[in-house]
Amino acid sequence: MKYLMLTLVIVSNIFAAPTDSLTFKNGNFIVGEIKSMDRGVVVIETSYSDSDFEIEWDKVKTIDTETEFLVTLTDGRKYYGRLISASDLTINILTFDEQIIECELNDIVWLDMVEHGFWDQLSASIEVSFNVTSASHLRKFSTRSTIGYKTKKWSTNATFNSFASIQDTVAPINRSDGLISFRYILPYRLYVITTVSLESDTDKKLDLRMNAQIGLGKFFVRTNHSYWGTKMGLNRNVEKYTNETEDRLTWEGYFGSELNLYDIGDLNLLTTIMVYPGITALGRWRSDFNLDIKYDLPLDFYIKLGGTLNYDNRPAEGANKATYVLETGFGWEW
Repeated sequence: MKYLMLTLVIVSNIFAAPTDSLTFKNGNFIVGEIKSMDRGVVVIETSYSDSDFEIEWDKVKTIDTETEFLVTLTDGRKYYGRLISASDLTINILTFDEQIIECELNDIVWLDMVEHGFWDQLSASIEVSFNVTSASHLRKFSTRSTIGYKTKKWSTNATFNSFASIQDTVAPINRSDGLISFRYILPYRLYVITTVSLESDTDKKLDLRMNAQIGLGKFFVRTNHSYWGTKMGLNRNVEKYTNETEDRLTWEGYFGSELNLYDIGDLNLLTTIMVYPGITALGRWRSDFNLDIKYDLPLDFYIKLGGTLNYDNRPAEGANKATYVLETGFGWEW
């Protein structure tokens, strides 16, 4: 009876979900259902664990799947199909149209299950920071949050950040910004992107700035350790101020670059720079620089050190050309 029950459990697990397997370079292996692989980490679900396993991709030697994936390679090619190891570190992609594509294991930079539910494609994070000092009764509070949704061909992302500083000797400083963006994936590591963002900043005498952008981007490097890309396009800039500075309605170009390093232990480094040269307001230019360093903690928590530097060579009356914010925070991501 004991062996019969064991057989029934094994058979029920086989029919419950596709069976995928990973063999590691140290000789160990794991069997389950692979959910995804991104940024050098493969996620696999097993029937004997309450939580998914996260495994470093460079520890894998062979992979065989019944699950079908969208597979992205380092050169930007994308295929839909199953993965079968031809030999150690060499993979065959069995595509939907019955092609066999051979590649190296490290050529694969992204795996995503073809059939995903709504919640599997949703991501979110939130972090908070609060600082109090006895000198001048300084109090600072900030929040940062994101939510995103990703499919085979497109993705959308929204963020909202706020910062408040109160001190006895100076006027309160309040800053908030948010954006929503839509990205559509093209061949050859290209993508089309549209973004609408809002910003308010008492330090810049800025009651409201709205930017509406459309542009084209390209990833020049995308591996299991990092990605680097650039984007450029056209921006509609609307600015309303809190003082006597005249409101502005202008067209700008924009170009920028983003670098993400995510295979340095539990650290993740993300930096972006954007430059906005004036088109209808010739001679004016603005720039935004961001740097975030995140350290992962257990249970999807993390701590982060971040900073932004903004420059405007023609700011509002009484505002500084350069402004910056430095933040430390504790957060959770899903």
